[in-house]
Amino acid sequence: MKQLALLFVIPVLGGCVAKALVDTAVTAVTVPVKAASAAVDLATTSQSEADEKRGRDLRRADEQRGRETRRAAERCRKGRALPTDDCSAVLAR
Repeated sequence: MKQLALLFVIPVLGGCVAKALVDTAVTAVTVPVKAASAAVDLATTSQSEADEKRGRDLRRADEQRGRETRRAAERCRKGRALPTDDCSAVLAR
């Protein structure tokens, strides 16, 4: 009776073991591909990321020019202009 029960259990367990082996094999194959894909993604910059970075750089440069212009205007108004300051634009206002 035990032997008969084993005959029915072995094919059922065999399928489970085979499925587990196949799943493990698939995982073993896909893990390096996913890792390589993630590494390439980290190493490269998409066009939208490059555009965002360029926009940030342009805004920072524009803000810096604005600060310098305001400082130069303040120096011109106080009569302490530097040789590089263009006070004609400030005094004309």
